[in-house]
Amino acid sequence: MGCSRPRSATREGPWLPSPVTESAEPRARRTHILADLTPLRTSPDYRRLWFGNTVSWIGQGMTALAVSLQVYDITGSAFSVGLIGFCSLVPLVVFGLYGGAVADTVDRRRLGLFSAAGSFGLSLVLVAAAVVGIEHVGLLYAIVALQAVCFALNAPARSSMIARLLPAEQLPAANALTTMTGTTGTLVGPMLGGLIVGWWGYRAAYTVDAVCFTASLYAMWRLPSMLPDRKGGEEGKRASVLDGLRFLGTRPNLRMTFFTDLCAMVLAHPRALFPAVAVLWYGGDARTTGLLVAAPALGALLGGVFSGWLGRIRRHGLAILLAVGSWGAAIAVFGLTRNLWLGLLFLALAGCADTVSMVFRNTMLQAAVPDELRGRLQGVFIVVVAGGPRLGDFLAGSVADLASPAVAVTGGGILCVAAVTLLALKWRAFARYDARAPQP
Repeated sequence: MGCSRPRSATREGPWLPSPVTESAEPRARRTHILADLTPLRTSPDYRRLWFGNTVSWIGQGMTALAVSLQVYDITGSAFSVGLIGFCSLVPLVVFGLYGGAVADTVDRRRLGLFSAAGSFGLSLVLVAAAVVGIEHVGLLYAIVALQAVCFALNAPARSSMIARLLPAEQLPAANALTTMTGTTGTLVGPMLGGLIVGWWGYRAAYTVDAVCFTASLYAMWRLPSMLPDRKGGEEGKRASVLDGLRFLGTRPNLRMTFFTDLCAMVLAHPRALFPAVAVLWYGGDARTTGLLVAAPALGALLGGVFSGWLGRIRRHGLAILLAVGSWGAAIAVFGLTRNLWLGLLFLALAGCADTVSMVFRNTMLQAAVPDELRGRLQGVFIVVVAGGPRLGDFLAGSVADLASPAVAVTGGGILCVAAVTLLALKWRAFARYDARAPQP
């Protein structure tokens, strides 16, 4: 069933060191500063999947900006543009858990292929609507919502397959490469989308996105069958969302990966305040806001580019605690500075810390969760990732209105550090989590 994990011919097991000489090993370690590309070299399936996802993420970033611009052109209302986020959030939360359960029931390769095909078809609908001149906000909202449904079905299946394509010691490197995919799409996609819409219109942007999706479709099509590794001959049995939640409820290390992420995304997420901060703190405008938005993404991208050292870390729980604490500290200092470039630096440092946290949280979910439950836990991950920042936006905006943006930003960062510290004290075993013997 599925595909077997590849092993190097020079290793007896995934955690035994390579037979290198003493003089060669330190030299190799010194050179592993940039992102570790070993997963791309050793697994053609993973290489195609990573490349296809990177290309499609850029296309999705283009479409996200194009839809926002088109909604504003049609309505002239910032509120209408804001509703786009709501249209995507609800399906992500509702179908995230369901998509994980489906991924633990059926062939994950087939689920990934069908959901990617659905996203491709929706891109074609956008192209067709632009060609015939249909300008209806309701249609755009519906397409955004359906795209979110396809993503909620695709992401758990895709993430669950990584641990079947690669040996355990390559998972941190693979997850670092995955973060580069997301941040590249976030940075490059909107920039290209703005240029293409400005030069050739919405039809061109949607067409390029549809073409980009073919890379993801091809990658999924080339994968082997990826049935869940169900125990006791239970293949084909419907996976229960509640069973996944019960499993999570009895596994403190896995729960901590979600708790720590919520500390960062809910308590110390100042994104909603960037427009006000740009004006009140720096005397800037929309361009300043754009810099503030881009800084964490750029930091996250650099964190992925210079992630070669992450593969040597074994205490994943401790690394997560330090990374989330660093995020909170960087956000708190950002709230104290009134120098734009210094503020951008601390936002970039926060983004880099977020990359480290995400790499190890993903690795723990892939390595410490039985294969038959990986889809459901990835579904929970999607709900947390999608819902946490939205709750953070609401909390930051409310505190800023009641007190000030400075209180919301700096206070949120301090609360994040305090909350992570309290969690670490309550569940001390999390800091001792060892990737060589993963315990959920």
